[in-house]
Amino acid sequence: MSWRDVFRHGGPSPMSSEGHLPGFDRATGWLNSPPLSAADVAGKVVIVDFWTYTCINWLRTLSYVRAWAEKYHDRGLVTVGVHTPEFPFEQDVDNVRQAVKDMRIEYPIAIDSDYGVWRAFSNHYWPAVYIADAQGPIRHRQFGEGRYAECERVIQRLLREAGVEGVGDALVSVAADGFEAQADWTNLASPETYLGYEQTQNFASPGGVGFDEPRTYVPPDSLRLNQWALSGDWTIESRASALNRADGGIAFRFHARDLHLVLRQGERGTSVPFRVQVDGEPPGDARGIDVDEEGHGMVAQPRLYQLVRQRGSITDRTFEITFLAPAVEAYVFTFG
Repeated sequence: MSWRDVFRHGGPSPMSSEGHLPGFDRATGWLNSPPLSAADVAGKVVIVDFWTYTCINWLRTLSYVRAWAEKYHDRGLVTVGVHTPEFPFEQDVDNVRQAVKDMRIEYPIAIDSDYGVWRAFSNHYWPAVYIADAQGPIRHRQFGEGRYAECERVIQRLLREAGVEGVGDALVSVAADGFEAQADWTNLASPETYLGYEQTQNFASPGGVGFDEPRTYVPPDSLRLNQWALSGDWTIESRASALNRADGGIAFRFHARDLHLVLRQGERGTSVPFRVQVDGEPPGDARGIDVDEEGHGMVAQPRLYQLVRQRGSITDRTFEITFLAPAVEAYVFTFG
């Protein structure tokens, strides 16, 4: 299981001390704030949110974390997002800065490119939330999505313990859309699938994986559920599949409302056009936010792309993406 492949409702901890807030001294940089020390957050209730910007599991929690930060900031809550990268391009602070802007994140972000803060917390997951009381002990942990009301009740209780007056019982109301919309769990039958040989599974192109070597791949006559295949000239690397020539494609047989793919163009400032089909046809109403009804889209930033969002009944479908120019890297499929 990958670190990002967390369970839907991760296990929370009870309202008891679970170690002291270790602080952020090992961060390699900060966004939205000067560096925060232990002294800066002393006497405050602190929520620490571990994230990496291409992670769909974390993206579906963001609207809640953002709402808590806005609602309780004036009551003494300090919210710190710790960006610990999964993929090499997520170590680029400019990419993180753009993501912070696009996602409307205004609370402090600790850049954790060396995993120093991650290790200080003994963390293992994206997303992961730690909540510390005003004296510093960590009183609650939440790994994975869900249990939003429980987390907010903890925030309220710890603020009251800290002597903050006027903290009510009402919970935030979130109307998330786009990437932040909650998954359709009842119809989600496809797992996160990596396209690099270190972690991939269910690869179906005849001849199997060629490790770190250019190879011409062809798709099989048909795909079983959750199988994927390449077509065209690709190099399958440890973390991603890299396209060497134009008109290469990826196919995936999936069962989910949403299909996402982490993509990176070869060089900053360039773009790679692509075309998406679902069951051999343009997606139409099943298009994701990053394609039009005819299935056309563009890889212009290294990030997560939403390529399918079905509006009707959910059945097994075959997704295909064709890149019309080379120099694109495909990292991981995720679903919702």
